[in-house]
Amino acid sequence: MSELLLTRRLRPVDLYAIDVVLAVVAGAMLCAYAALESPLDGSVVEPVWVSVLTGAVIGLPVAVRRRFPAGVAITVSLATTVALATGVIPNYAAAGPSVSLALAFYTLAVATPLRWSLTVAAGCLAAVVAALAVTGGDLWSTTGAVVYGMVMTAPGWLIGWTVRERRALAARQSEQLTRQAVAEERLRIARELHDIVAHTMSLIVVKAAVGNHVAEASPQEARDALRVIEATGRGALMEMRRALGMLRDETPYSPAPGLADLDTLAGQASHGDVDVRVEVTGPAPREGVPESVGLAVYRIVQESLTNVVKHAAPATCRVAVTIGPADVRVDVTDDGRRPARMPGAGHGLIGMRERVAAHGGEFSAAPRDAGGFTVSARLPYAPAGVAA
Repeated sequence: MSELLLTRRLRPVDLYAIDVVLAVVAGAMLCAYAALESPLDGSVVEPVWVSVLTGAVIGLPVAVRRRFPAGVAITVSLATTVALATGVIPNYAAAGPSVSLALAFYTLAVATPLRWSLTVAAGCLAAVVAALAVTGGDLWSTTGAVVYGMVMTAPGWLIGWTVRERRALAARQSEQLTRQAVAEERLRIARELHDIVAHTMSLIVVKAAVGNHVAEASPQEARDALRVIEATGRGALMEMRRALGMLRDETPYSPAPGLADLDTLAGQASHGDVDVRVEVTGPAPREGVPESVGLAVYRIVQESLTNVVKHAAPATCRVAVTIGPADVRVDVTDDGRRPARMPGAGHGLIGMRERVAAHGGEFSAAPRDAGGFTVSARLPYAPAGVAA
């Protein structure tokens, strides 16, 4: 319970309660005590009620310093100036009002813009220094008054200004992190939509071309193509709803596709005249692979099969996924005859490379000497129960 009280964030009512205590104890009582001191030169001593009233006027405004920072700073400074100039608070007891001044100037620097707080602080400092200097005699007293006045007011303002600057820096960094997170989320959604649309549209275009070609000669084959187009389109719509639904807080969580869905991908690619063979091996179980890594593997295989359907069909494709204790290796190899292109060309390969880089892995894509294309990736991960 005590740890909770020490670590929880203070509420506004708690802060105002602290200010009231500071105003009564550190402000009014100290200032009243300073006002009750007798002047060293033996001048007339004011009545007790005047001393108490002076302490209250200097100290009690601290209770509302968060609500009226500039007004409290001016009030405390003017009251201190009058008290020092009239001798109600002797010079040697000037440290009494310094607590109220420090609190007021701290809040002034924290809560108000720099130019305004500097203007108010400079004016208040000049008034306090003038009061100290008037009650002094020689040049040394005047110089000491300036130094002493700055000691009473400057530290509180400097600390407040430092706190304000650090808070502003933290706010800018937080805003930058928020913008970065938004950009990364947009990039993630763009990747997901690209992979979904590119994969399904490739199959739809292939089957639509087949259906159009055989519509008159083989109506049954045309209807089969239409069924594949319908099933592929429905699957794409479901994946798009799942990807976009994650942006809504009220949308129930739906697991992302992963290693268990690779066979479904193979079945879809087979409709595009690609014979896909999927092999998932390795000493580690599928359940130990994090969901994000499983999704990355799924999208890499999906994009690779999309490229095979678009550029190499009819072809045979081998998908080898090896699950290790600390990484997953993916190799997608086809024997089609596609035009050679440099690795990294096209948004699909760029997206795969970015997915692998996000996990700190390795990626390569290149045409094979014997024909076809090879995509290889390694995605490291922290095993379950091991800190990353």
